[in-house]
Amino acid sequence: MNEQDAVMLKWEEVKLASAELELDIQKNAKGNAAAGVRTRKGLRALRKVVTEIVKLTVAHDKERKAVKQAARLEAKAAKAAAAAAKAAEAPAKAPESTPTP
Repeated sequence: MNEQDAVMLKWEEVKLASAELELDIQKNAKGNAAAGVRTRKGLRALRKVVTEIVKLTVAHDKERKAVKQAARLEAKAAKAAAAAAKAAEAPAKAPESTPTP
């Protein structure tokens, strides 16, 4: 499973947990104290899942940035090598001397 799939899986968990919390939140709003306890417990669990999503996305972005940077450096090195090869192929031209009268 790649990072994108992991993020989407965690997002589905967030949506499911959010939907499950709604009923308890409504019950708590009507005065049911036990529903308030379940709501707070569910919100703490939801916070953990959201934190995992943040960590996954940050790691994914860092990895993607590193890959881009490596590709950029590789291209730059290839360009420098090509320029060096071209310079090595060209014979060094001696300065033409003008005949002195």
